[in-house]
Amino acid sequence: MTLLVNNISFSYPKKDVINNIAFSLRQGDYLAVLGTNGAGKSTLLKCLNKILKPQSGVVYINGIDSSRLKGPELAKNIAYVPQSHDCSKKTVFDSILLGRKPYIKWDVTQRDIDIVENVLKLLNLENYSMRYTNELSGGELQKVIIARALVQEPKVLLMDEPTSNLDLKNQIEVLKTIKYIVNERKISAIVAMHDLNLALRFANKFLLLKEGEVFDFGDATILNSELIKNVYDIDVAIEEFSGIPVVIPI
Repeated sequence: MTLLVNNISFSYPKKDVINNIAFSLRQGDYLAVLGTNGAGKSTLLKCLNKILKPQSGVVYINGIDSSRLKGPELAKNIAYVPQSHDCSKKTVFDSILLGRKPYIKWDVTQRDIDIVENVLKLLNLENYSMRYTNELSGGELQKVIIARALVQEPKVLLMDEPTSNLDLKNQIEVLKTIKYIVNERKISAIVAMHDLNLALRFANKFLLLKEGEVFDFGDATILNSELIKNVYDIDVAIEEFSGIPVVIPI
């Protein structure tokens, strides 16, 4: 078991955000976290990464209580790609190299450089390596932030709407790359998403949140028109095209 989330809850003063969230993932699982705006998707990811401290519940990574993991050890286990990020003036290479910080003791090693170069190639960023991040488009910068998370070599990769600034081609490219890495490196990925069709195309597990609670959790068989109506309050049909399920609003 890579990740076990055991009944975590979080609230702000006078506002409950998530309540008793529980699920588990194994190596190679690609989880799409789905739900309407305000359902608690971003808060859940921040609780998993200890950006926010749950009022109750425990998160285990490979059997270890994540609350006991500090600084570099946490970063070696969980990498997080937020919705927004800074674009201070660094080269793309140096910005991605920052993801190796948990592993660097005295100086950057050849292995650190090799890992960065491999990820640059994986995300088709080789030609951008010496450009400054504050000169990039929103989509290009998003890929750099994803690359920084990948070079951490985490056991669990958390991504909060990673395709929000990407065009259609880059959305497919990035999510396909994440799926490849999940399968190749046997890690787990948790991706908060709005696009049900992208979720169905790439994820193998689905967590549906409604009003801060788990409405359903499972594989693609749980995603039917009745469930989507209950969560999103919209009628849909689900058809198959070239072996891929497609959600069509009615």
